[in-house]
Amino acid sequence: MAVIEVSDLHIAYGSKEAVAGLSFEAETGQILVVLGPNGAGKSSTIESLEGFRKPSSGTVRVLGLDPQKQQRELGKKIGVMLQGGGVNPRMTPSQALALFAGYYQNPIDPKELERFLELDHIKGTSFRRLSGGEKQRLLLALAVVGRPEVVMLDEPTSGVDPAGRVVIRNLITKLRDEGAAVILTTHELGEAEKLGDRVLIIAKGRSIAYGDLSTIKSQHSETQITFRSSFPIDQVDFETHLKVRLERPFGNDLYVIRGDIYSELVAQVTRYLADKNVNFTDLSTASTTLEDIYLSLTKQQEVAK
Repeated sequence: MAVIEVSDLHIAYGSKEAVAGLSFEAETGQILVVLGPNGAGKSSTIESLEGFRKPSSGTVRVLGLDPQKQQRELGKKIGVMLQGGGVNPRMTPSQALALFAGYYQNPIDPKELERFLELDHIKGTSFRRLSGGEKQRLLLALAVVGRPEVVMLDEPTSGVDPAGRVVIRNLITKLRDEGAAVILTTHELGEAEKLGDRVLIIAKGRSIAYGDLSTIKSQHSETQITFRSSFPIDQVDFETHLKVRLERPFGNDLYVIRGDIYSELVAQVTRYLADKNVNFTDLSTASTTLEDIYLSLTKQQEVAK
């Protein structure tokens, strides 16, 4: 069941349109990852879902409610994690969790969240003395202590070490498995690929890819050969001999061959480079990742600017 419904959303700041006709949905028991470059309209979109930003036009519904007109009722049903604020710097994690739990009729036991998010060893430390990762884990705990039906998380793993990311990822997955809808913004494409059920990629306030992660990958993925070389390569000669296109997508020492990749082609590429006395490293084959897709689509938008 769709618990978030956005239709033809427009958000403008004066003459500048930050969101330009965005439409998408999110369902119960699903993690929707929202991706996009800085300034793409992600924050404005999420703020409209939270009721903090009034749309210029379009329709936004969360659990069937209008976030602008029914914010008090909606606030009991959603959990919001913003970046970096909302906690008295002198307050300890235990105090903050006890305070936030008191706002709800049926909260999660704060001690359970402390254990799950590995906060119990610093439960008596003031917020201002916590590390960046510890602060992120506490802010996540505060967002979910009320058992929300919809959870909105802004860069939850930003500044968190690898072990902390695993802890946060486990809680987000647990929320999804228990039936919550999770909306997640991140710049960490690896986390997005691990967590996302559905993906929305935004550029210039518009959707450039939207759908189930598996569908997006199948639509845009391809096998590729990559290698690195700081030596000059005669691109015309390479393509003429091997009947493939050789790309340098980032203009550095990374070369990419895309398309129908087969084992003999790998051997042919290796022989060609050796015959031409081209030193190369990191030759490998792989399927396109979400990061590859994201970079390709957003680069196309930049070129079209």
